[in-house]
Amino acid sequence: MEQTLKAGVHGVFIHTKNLKRSAAWYSWLLNLPFEDEKVESPVYTLPLKEGVYLTIDDHCNDPHYKFEKIHTPVFNFLSNDLKKTYADLTAQGVTVVREMEEHGAFGWFNIEDPDGHAVMVCGEVS
Repeated sequence: MEQTLKAGVHGVFIHTKNLKRSAAWYSWLLNLPFEDEKVESPVYTLPLKEGVYLTIDDHCNDPHYKFEKIHTPVFNFLSNDLKKTYADLTAQGVTVVREMEEHGAFGWFNIEDPDGHAVMVCGEVS
């Protein structure tokens, strides 16, 4: 049988209570263009540059969906200067929910998105 499932991640879903607010926040966080008139329920997909789509989903078509915050990150963003990214985000008022940890030249910290989800930022520590 021919293998049809690819060994890769196509997209990451972020569940939200407010599609426009989350789309604007993630666009701001990743320095991506944002046009609020293009936000249409149920999903908004950000055009990432590293090959995986980031899709924000408000579940408007799923009457059985119950929103729950994600307390443990299920994906991470990558930084090439983690200390600068940490300083920039905290200066902009982004809530840090887990302080930076460093292990050699690599580290991470967790921030909170507008829906209260924990999002990890990993990268090189200079």
